[in-house]
Amino acid sequence: MRTLTGTDRLLGFLDRAFAAVASASPASRPNPAAALREDDALPPAERELSGALMRVNHVGEVCAQALYEGHAATCRDPQVRAAFREAAAEEADHLAWTRQRLDELGARPSVLNPVWYAGAFALGATAGVFGRGVALGFMRETELQVERHLEGHEVRLPAGDARSRAIVGQMKLDEAAHAGAAAAMGAVELPQPVKAAMRVAARVMTATAHRV
Repeated sequence: MRTLTGTDRLLGFLDRAFAAVASASPASRPNPAAALREDDALPPAERELSGALMRVNHVGEVCAQALYEGHAATCRDPQVRAAFREAAAEEADHLAWTRQRLDELGARPSVLNPVWYAGAFALGATAGVFGRGVALGFMRETELQVERHLEGHEVRLPAGDARSRAIVGQMKLDEAAHAGAAAAMGAVELPQPVKAAMRVAARVMTATAHRV
């Protein structure tokens, strides 16, 4: 097996980035909503709300791919890089599931996905530079905030939209598992100002993606 060159790694990164932004990769696990019937009687207003919420969730998964890609690019610990790659694979399932649900609802993904990806990659790469504990701490805090965000969506999703609820429920379980794994590997507690800044950035993203 030949050694990968810088060009090989760049092309690999570009391929993964394009796949994330375009949601081009299939899921490796069955869709949690596969066995549930589509509710064709969902009122237009509720269908629109579900579409907006699932667009936000789809953006979050685009960002997750970028964050883990950025972490892996700058983190020098091979064990941590492997953990990031494993988490990214599960997040790729979320990306595929949310994109499928958007299509079913007749909703479109965010037109700003390339922007979201670039910003999240920069954040992930910056966290990775500060070493194992900080990178894992950033991963843990991100997953905890996403878990709380998904809990809010479970409340807001229309009661009749069982398919979206099933997807969000499985995503929430996976995010909690990723946060736990990061903690077990030695994640450090991030300073409160950093956590607050992450929450503000997430609110800006979700408010924008809800509409655009």
